[in-house]
Amino acid sequence: MSTSTTVPESLSAAPTVTGSSWTRRIIQNFYVRRIAKAVFTIWVVSTIIFFLIRLLPGNPVEQYIARLIETQGMDYENARMQAAALFAIDLDAPMWKQYIDYLGNLMRGNLGVSITSPGTTVTSIIARFLPWTLFSVGTGLILSFTLGILLGLMMAYRREGLLDHTLTIFASVVSSVPNYLIGILLVVWLGVQWKVLPIAQMRGTMSPGVTPAFTFAFLYDALFHAFLPITTYVLTTVGTWMLSMKGSTVGTLGEDFVTVARARGLKDWRITTAYVGRNAALPLFTQLTIAIGFVVGGSFLIETIFQYQGIGYVLSAAIAQRDYPVMQGVFLVITVSVILANLMADFLYGWLDPRIKVG
Repeated sequence: MSTSTTVPESLSAAPTVTGSSWTRRIIQNFYVRRIAKAVFTIWVVSTIIFFLIRLLPGNPVEQYIARLIETQGMDYENARMQAAALFAIDLDAPMWKQYIDYLGNLMRGNLGVSITSPGTTVTSIIARFLPWTLFSVGTGLILSFTLGILLGLMMAYRREGLLDHTLTIFASVVSSVPNYLIGILLVVWLGVQWKVLPIAQMRGTMSPGVTPAFTFAFLYDALFHAFLPITTYVLTTVGTWMLSMKGSTVGTLGEDFVTVARARGLKDWRITTAYVGRNAALPLFTQLTIAIGFVVGGSFLIETIFQYQGIGYVLSAAIAQRDYPVMQGVFLVITVSVILANLMADFLYGWLDPRIKVG
């Protein structure tokens, strides 16, 4: 007697993964789509910057040629040849070839050469001044976010009381006043009228003779020069964090898990820190990632007012001196930082709420 075994169809037909299915999975992946979108946005902005610089009256090359003719008495052809060698471009090449060369230089990190400082690359200028902006604005952002979380939590627990009304008025006022106006008021009040701070000595990023090092003396000197910019950043952003945290906390206090925690007899400080505060602060962390992207671009007016030599101060000087390569490089850095911050926010949203990735 012969016996035959029947294999279920679901077991016999093993799933096969083809190349097209792998490609489809990669394309539909949440993180791949977000990264591709960020890269595409950077490419679009870079293209806009390329053509915008060339459409502006008095482009950087012609500006440098005119300066050579005026200061050194060169004829136009010699000045044009020197400008082409300095800027590493072919002035007679068609626009599409210049665009390809521009993208190639951009991928290699070559942002061009400064007009006002011949021989100095834009990359070295950004690398020199950008850390000071990251230090001042980053410190102000962290301080304002921390204070906003704590004060917003207090406002929610003491809502409709004197503390809540006072802090709400304060947050509404400071969040509606422009940052440059607060900076000017700090200079006038603290430096001119009350003479509390030596404004003249606080200009710049370091005192003469101080060498950058991981020492207390250098950190103290850096905080001394960055005190007014940091104070301005805190005052102009803390109100938004306070009001956002208050609204998020009020909504969290009405959740069922808070009622259950109180019914279990947990202490108030435990409920506040482990249940209410943690869940109420989660939406603000996604806003923080987006705010980080504006760290670079948010220093333009403040650094000019306080003569704090960061990337915003460099951008202001480049605009005044018509140094288009520096302007182009700084604008590109600002754009990339904003795009990367939004990419981080997308990833954080997807991690906190998996439904976004499915959608």
